[in-house]
Amino acid sequence: MTRSLLAFLLLFFVSITSVQADSGKQERDLYQDLETFANVLTLIQQYYVDEVNSSKVITGAINGMLGSLDPHSAYMTAEDFKALEEETSGSFTGIGIEISIRDGVLTAVAPIEGTPADRQGIRPGDQIVRINGELTKTMTLMEAVKKLRGEVGTKVTITVHRSEWKEPRDFTLTREAIPLVSVNSMTLEPGFGYLRISNFQTSTTKDVLDALGVRGKKRPLQGLILDLRNNPGGLLDQAVKVADIFLDKGVIVSTKGRYKEEQMIFEAHPDGTRNDYPLVVLVNSGSASGSEIVAGALQDHKRAIILGTTTFGKGSVQTVLPLPEGAGLRLTTAKYYTPNGISIQATGIKPDMVVPLNPPPQEKGNAPAAAPRNIREKDLPNHLKNEASRSGAGPSSDKEPGNQEATFEKVDEIHQVSKRLEQDNQLRTALIILRSLHLAADQQRKVPTNSHE
Repeated sequence: MTRSLLAFLLLFFVSITSVQADSGKQERDLYQDLETFANVLTLIQQYYVDEVNSSKVITGAINGMLGSLDPHSAYMTAEDFKALEEETSGSFTGIGIEISIRDGVLTAVAPIEGTPADRQGIRPGDQIVRINGELTKTMTLMEAVKKLRGEVGTKVTITVHRSEWKEPRDFTLTREAIPLVSVNSMTLEPGFGYLRISNFQTSTTKDVLDALGVRGKKRPLQGLILDLRNNPGGLLDQAVKVADIFLDKGVIVSTKGRYKEEQMIFEAHPDGTRNDYPLVVLVNSGSASGSEIVAGALQDHKRAIILGTTTFGKGSVQTVLPLPEGAGLRLTTAKYYTPNGISIQATGIKPDMVVPLNPPPQEKGNAPAAAPRNIREKDLPNHLKNEASRSGAGPSSDKEPGNQEATFEKVDEIHQVSKRLEQDNQLRTALIILRSLHLAADQQRKVPTNSHE
């Protein structure tokens, strides 16, 4: 091992842990541990059966240290850091699946809609036991991500174990450019809109405002369904801004960490736009982090009805700290709390109306699909404990008459909406609720008030 590597290692350990030393004894223990680490490393170099790659050993030690903290803290090489920036900017190449480590096994959290993983039928809770024949048991999360990604057009084979299968099955997927289209919207029926946010990236707030603004020009919204199912989160500031669209005042979310820098409160601001229409938010076990911030804020302020199943329960904030030569450290630095001061870490957002998703009817000859297994933060090893657990868009404008192409598009949109409603019982229930709320409001407006002269 070179002197420069050893010096960097010592500097790295001291810089990360010295802020944690609250007493002289802790400092002494720290340096004793560092001395033990250096001695072990020296012995490995001198006596291990094969020549040792010092950088590889150090990286393994760092990964092990961070892995002992929680599932979301991780070391990122320069390549990993670049990939993270690509994701938040809007695209990457791969098979389109959000993954995590559960009980030491690489597990699918949620496939991204419309991607190879989604089209091949990968489900939340599927265990990925091999990638191209290589066991995933000893892989770190970042190593698995790197193996699943690759150049457009290349193939990757994943071996998947599902609880209802007797034997694992192989899926061969062709990698694609995965455009992370953050926002999609449609008109379910006149006056009632549907807005889906699949993740929170740099353009999400703008896309939501564009969808609501353009589609709400000619016919005011009578109700909106906000779909956050299988939304794994993303940028904190974008989640806060999206919640702010539907709230005029009050706390959206607060964060609390060990130091003053992590004590933050994010509040809503009035923007002068009409946003008092009925709102139903769809969530499930794949809704995590940023999507839980939005759902929690709208629930606590009684701005929306939350419908679906309990969310993932990722109530922690990760900060990316730069390291030399382009590497980075993703470190959990705070927990976030809903407006009512409740942490949802490892417990999740509990819906106002629990409505499990029923699998769509299968064509003849196909086995019925089993309901997806719920994978949440509390299932991840070393997850942070909760110190106080608690027991698209507006209607589109009408097409101009006489435009045949526009008519065909409208017919196709109606067909797609009808098919989606038929296969998605949670969406159907949400639409029924919106109709009922609108009808009740109409009746209330029609009731004459008694006047006494």
